Amino acid sequence: MAVKARKRAKAGYMISAVAELYKLHPQTLRLYERVGLLKPSRSQGNTRLYTDSDLERLDVILTLARDMGVNLAGIEIILNMRDKMIEMERQMGEFAQVVQQELSRLAATQENVPKHAIVKAGPRILR
Repeated sequence: MAVKARKRAKAGYMISAVAELYKLHPQTLRLYERVGLLKPSRSQGNTRLYTDSDLERLDVILTLARDMGVNLAGIEIILNMRDKMIEMERQMGEFAQVVQQELSRLAATQENVPKHAIVKAGPRILR
């Protein structure tokens, strides 16, 4: 199933199909590309090809523009902040995983500490 999803993500939709699907003029999509909001890939014949990821981004752009009245400069700022937040979330996930591994390692070393001592010794912190 992962292979099928991967193939679907690489499949491209031509600008006319995307414009019709979203009830946009193709020039609007070209404008979004020109100002850097969308970055469709290109075929060998230089045809714009929009992936599922591009369409998800277009959904966000249109929600901001149509429903919230945000102008193109505001959309660009929001999308950049959104991308940075997604990257920070990924980094925090990696950090949490490292911390969890370290805590597991410390817990394993704690098991080797004698439990019959008068004063319970905490984990040793190496510096």
